[in-house]
Amino acid sequence: MTKLRLLLVDDEAPARARLRDLLGDIAGELPNEVVAEAADGIAALERIEALPAGSIDIALIDIRMPRMDGIELAQHLGRLESPPAVIFATAFDQYAVKAFELNAIDYLLKPVRAERLAAALHKATPMPLSRAAQRQLAPEGRRHLRCPERGRVLLVPLAEVLYFKADQKYVTARTAEREFLLEESLAHLEEEFAARFVRIHRNCLVARDAVAGCAREAATDAAAGEADPHWALVLRGVPEHLPVSRRQWAQVKALLEI
Repeated sequence: MTKLRLLLVDDEAPARARLRDLLGDIAGELPNEVVAEAADGIAALERIEALPAGSIDIALIDIRMPRMDGIELAQHLGRLESPPAVIFATAFDQYAVKAFELNAIDYLLKPVRAERLAAALHKATPMPLSRAAQRQLAPEGRRHLRCPERGRVLLVPLAEVLYFKADQKYVTARTAEREFLLEESLAHLEEEFAARFVRIHRNCLVARDAVAGCAREAATDAAAGEADPHWALVLRGVPEHLPVSRRQWAQVKALLEI
């Protein structure tokens, strides 16, 4: 039998050590190998990015961790080219009902038992968290965005993003420092982060907290559909003003109370 290749993610070293011991106990029944370990979601993504695609079959993930928790990590893993199966492990049983009702991959309650771990590993298959599961387990969405860049992957804190702008098939996330190219659609970003961003144009979403005011401006780009004077948003931290389409102006004005 081919060995299962595992990633262990838990902020407590003794918990990871226990999982390694349990995996050793069931190795005769279920051959396995711990390929990588991490103490939080961000470190886990860094470990995975350093490995060839498809190097992890199953990720055993604690839910409550600093920097990036297990739910957000599972969201990022589901977006990989070759996503691993995910099994959650936690001491907090209030997650159990949600996880099972929403058909999450699987769920282990600590302290984990060898028989239960073996059963979970036997049936684990790669399956991203459904949109319904993501909304209920993480109603505010992810806190970080993945940005592939020059052979590495950067994690951009969502709280630093001022706006998203689409240009043909690409979407950029703008922070006060720079732009980041994302492999995501503007429509999906709007759905996931509707509480934090507002659409001001067919190609642009703006963070509500980033808006400093608005200004009436003359047209500068007829090709963009703004042939007449229009309203534009003034943002904190960047010099450019972002045009608001006529179609969106009333809604933007009401939502942002400007």
